[in-house]
Amino acid sequence: MATLEDKLLGEKLEYYCSSSEGEDNGDDGDGEQGARGSGRGAAAGSGLTINTDPNAAPPGGFRQQGSTNTGPKGVVQDWQRFKQLEAERREETERQRLALAKKLSMTTATAAEDEERKRQEELDAEFAELMSEDFLQQYQKQRMAEMLRQTGHHQQFGKVLQLATHGEFLSCVEQENKHTTIIIHIYDRTQSACTTLNNCLDTLASEYPSIKFAKICSSVAGMSRDFRTKGLPALLVYKAQALIGNFVRLTDDLSDDFFASDVESFLIEHGIIVDKALYN
Repeated sequence: MATLEDKLLGEKLEYYCSSSEGEDNGDDGDGEQGARGSGRGAAAGSGLTINTDPNAAPPGGFRQQGSTNTGPKGVVQDWQRFKQLEAERREETERQRLALAKKLSMTTATAAEDEERKRQEELDAEFAELMSEDFLQQYQKQRMAEMLRQTGHHQQFGKVLQLATHGEFLSCVEQENKHTTIIIHIYDRTQSACTTLNNCLDTLASEYPSIKFAKICSSVAGMSRDFRTKGLPALLVYKAQALIGNFVRLTDDLSDDFFASDVESFLIEHGIIVDKALYN
């Protein structure tokens, strides 16, 4: 039957450590074993449980954590992590720089666009002013005068030439500058419309001195009696020895009562002469 001491020290006697001197001098191994047993027994007797697991946490619930690896492998890992963070910082800095540059670029582009728009509006206003009706008319006159000078219209006639022979008729056409417009009236003295047209041509010859006006009697020109009856008054227009206009019985277009302005409008309408208002 177990004694009270056995209950206090535990059921396992190998954990018992005697306090007698004789046993203290015993074998060291037995003493150490007894001491270990005594400690365990005391713990058992006091209601405490001893955990013999070497990996168990120490009393108080704390366990020492493993320390950071400071060997070569740990240094390499720390260096790799440092370079990674450095690269991330560089990328972030670059993103911020690009964002700022884009913002500044957009602001600059907008300012440039505004300036260009203002400049274009000013040019449009100036162009609208220049393209006024008065300016266009003046410009057209200047250009027409320049073109007429370049095409030989500087030559001055100013009156209607009387062609007395068929040879003069040919010379009037063939010996003239190729840029000169020649208007020849074939008339008959017995027709009032021919007399009226001769008077109108006298007026136009003074107003259009660069155009060569001439007249020839139908009998001198060798026209038939039928043509003199049905085709007069007639206007023949030549340029560079080529017939560019042939207008017979002008009374069909001008009526029996007409004026120099009517003849002028008729010639302008058919492209024979250019309105003097464009270059005078």
